Amino acid sequence: QVQLVESGGGLVQAGGSLRLSCAASGRTFSSYAMGWFRRGPGKEREFVAAINRSGGSTHYASSVKGRFTISRDNAKNTVYLHLDNLKLEDTAVYYCAAREGSSWYMTAPSYSYWGQGTQVTVSS
Repeated sequence: QVQLVESGGGLVQAGGSLRLSCAASGRTFSSYAMGWFRRGPGKEREFVAAINRSGGSTHYASSVKGRFTISRDNAKNTVYLHLDNLKLEDTAVYYCAAREGSSWYMTAPSYSYWGQGTQVTVSS
């Protein structure tokens, strides 16, 4: 098993930036592909970004592509999500998730382990 803890959320003005971190403990972090998802107020959970276990392949939702960057540091057992040019509609609880295997997936059921989430609030 792997345990995930997100951090780095907060209140930011539109156009601002944040960096979210997800620290993993337990089994070997490099065995897992990682994803970020979010749930906005009154919305369904949605895919944001994913990265394969080596960090060599990434994928983004169209709504965040060009503004968000996912990365990982396997030596630090951490995956990051850098959020730039934030918009009001980016307000959500952001969750990181892990799946054992090399490839990323966009679907939440593909991930076995989830963090507790970190709140990102974008103000005008």
